[in-house]
Parts: sequence; C-alpha cells; structure tokens
Amino acid sequence: MNAGRAQAATPRARPRWARIALALCAVPLALGLLLWLVLALAFPPERIVPLVLARVGASIGLEISADGDAASRFGARPSFVVRNLVAREPGAARPLLQARRVLVALPWRTIRALGDPLELARVELDGAVLDLPALQHWLATRPPGAGRLPIVSDGLQVTGGRIDGDGWHVEALRLALPRLHPERPLRAQVSGRYVDASRRAPFALAASLVRPASGRGFALAGPVAPEGDGWRVPAWILLSGALHWEDGLRLLPARFGASARLFAGDTVAPFALGLHAPLRSHAGAWTLVPAGIALRGEGLVPSLDARGRIAYGQRLLFEAEGRIARWPSEWPTLPPPLGASRVPLDLALAYRGAPDLSAPLSLRAARDDLRFDGRLDVPALVAWGTAPTRDSPLPPLQGRLQAARIEVSGAELEGVVLEFEDDPPATAAPAP
Repeated sequence: MNAGRAQAATPRARPRWARIALALCAVPLALGLLLWLVLALAFPPERIVPLVLARVGASIGLEISADGDAASRFGARPSFVVRNLVAREPGAARPLLQARRVLVALPWRTIRALGDPLELARVELDGAVLDLPALQHWLATRPPGAGRLPIVSDGLQVTGGRIDGDGWHVEALRLALPRLHPERPLRAQVSGRYVDASRRAPFALAASLVRPASGRGFALAGPVAPEGDGWRVPAWILLSGALHWEDGLRLLPARFGASARLFAGDTVAPFALGLHAPLRSHAGAWTLVPAGIALRGEGLVPSLDARGRIAYGQRLLFEAEGRIARWPSEWPTLPPPLGASRVPLDLALAYRGAPDLSAPLSLRAARDDLRFDGRLDVPALVAWGTAPTRDSPLPPLQGRLQAARIEVSGAELEGVVLEFEDDPPATAAPAP
C-alpha cells in the first residue's frame, strides 16, 4: 500500500516543481517589466534624454543639447532619438557638431557606469554638420589611450552630412563605419563632394586604421574626380601614413599616389603622381615639408623628379627643384642643337597665390648651355596647350632665354639672348 501511495504521489509532484520553475523564470521577467514601466513613467523622453546627453557630453568634454522632440525606447539595448542636436566645447563660440536627427543606442552598462567609459551600440546622424577646426581643437584636448575615443560596437552611419573647413567644405557626405574601438582595426566607406572657390571633387573612398587610439596604419583609397572651369582630372588615389591628431592632424610621413587623366578641351593627358612628405594641418592650412615629388606623364605632362615644399590653405604655396628626364612631345620643339640634347632639364618652380593658379608661376630652367628665367601664366598655358589650333608656336610666358649657340633656318647664331613679353592677366598677383 505504501508503494501504491508513492506511485500515486509521483505524478502530482512533477506539476508542482514545474510551477515553481515557471515562477522562478517569471519573477525576473516581471521585475524587468516593472522596471521598464517605472522608468517610462518616471523618466519620460523629455527628461531622461537630456540627462543622458549631459552625462555623455561630460564624459568626452563637450556640451551637448537637443532642442527638438526626443524619443526613447527601453529594452535589452536602450535607444534615444533626438533632433536639432548641438555639441560644442565648453565656452566655444562655434559648435563642433550639429545634426538634424541623431539616434544613439547603448547598453545598460553604459547607463549604470554613467558613461565612464563611454561605450555605445550604434550611432546614426542625419543632416550632420561638422566644423573641422573645432573638431581638431577638441581632439587635441582628449586624453591619450582608451579614454580618448568612445566604443561603438554596431557601427556609425552618417547621411546627408557636411564638413566645414577654412574656405572649403565637403557636402552630400555619407559615412558607414561598421565598428569603432580604440584598439581594434577600423574600416569605413565615405563618399561626398569637396567644394572650394574654384573646384569641385566628388569622391568615394575606403578608409582603414589599424589602431584608432594610436593612429597607426592609416590608409585612404578610391576614386576622386576634381574639376574646374574647362578641365577635369578623374583619378584613383592612395594616401597612407601614421596618423596623429595632437595639435592638428598629421600624417608622419604621408605617402600619396594617384593614377589620373587630364581632360581639357580635346586634350587627354594620362599621368601618375607620387608624393612623400610629412603632412600637417595647422591653423587652417595643410603643409608638405619637405616633399619628394615624382611625376610621370605623356603628351603635355612631363616626367619630373623634384624636392620642395607645398602649403595649401586660403592661398597655395609651391616651391620645387628637380629634373625633367626628357623634353615632352607636346611642348614646342627646341631648335638644334638644343633639341638634339639628351641631357635632363634642370627645373626650379615657385608659386604663391590663389589655389586656382591664377597668379604667375616663376620658372627657371637650365640644360647644357641653355638658360631660361621667367614667369608662366598657368591658365593661359593650359588653354594654349589644349587649343585645337594655336595662334603662336610659343606658349604664353615672360622671361629671358640665353643660349651659347642655336640654329635657325640653317643659320648658326652664337651668344643668343631672347626676351619674351606677354601681357600678364589682370588678376595676376606679384610673383614670389
């Protein structure tokens, strides 16, 4: 009988333990639901979102505010949507970042830790405007190491963005970054259109950074197509180096290569360009000093090896000394015996003026006993070189040519001195 009672009790015991297990599972679920309801009632979006923005801003040294309607969603990964966001350094006159809409998703541990360290799940920005000088100033204030950059585990996305520099901007910016971690490789896709006073340059580039915290292993590659009044240069570029951002952005050294074609009128001139130099950005200008320059071209474009310096900002500075290995086929033919020489042409160039090259370009050239010292009007030179028919066999230039001996129409002339005069353009600036 006792055995029968034990057998009868066994089926009733199983449902009891199942109910206990179900209750143990339901209690945390109910508590989680209750916590969500408490948070939703006690902290509506218009209250909790400013608190989160203030905490995030304090952790990275920025004042962050949003004037538009806010929305929030709780769950395994809380998310916040704000509109008309403005972020700036405390006391700064210009915002570092503005955005029409921002979505931020973050794990609960970031909220519990009050944003220290700052770890986010995902960030989306629509209609964002980034002030580059303000960004550079903020980056220079950030501490080294892991606290310098936030962690974004599920990616950063920017649509309809804009970057403002000094005298230039990037518009229609799109950025897709799958993950951001200070100590892990970064991969990103970025596209947009560079615009300044005289040119435009649409681009679609892939970027990589081996270690974002230290700046090691930076590379940027893809198509770029700068264009101006009557010309365009579609190119494939590669820029690499060690990235630093203390006291301005720097690549030390920068290695730049481009494979391109110049289209001007009916002229098509393929060429390749290489640069090797420390690249620095400071006070609204970019510098390459000292710079190694290698140019390989066909037609109008010479093959040149040179060293010099380049600075680009509101004005362009370019100085270089080098050699042209051979006389380009599209340049005016030199009279004998100058044209028969295979000696490289020593060249010195100097330019200081507007970035559109409207100021005169100083030029010194020497080959055997040939010497030329003068100035070139670059826009007029390009127009002369690309015109279907040329009014003059000589390019537009000013200067003085000296040669010990030349032959003209069968006559041999010695001690030749030629003066070239060409009216300078009305907008020309003084030569450097």
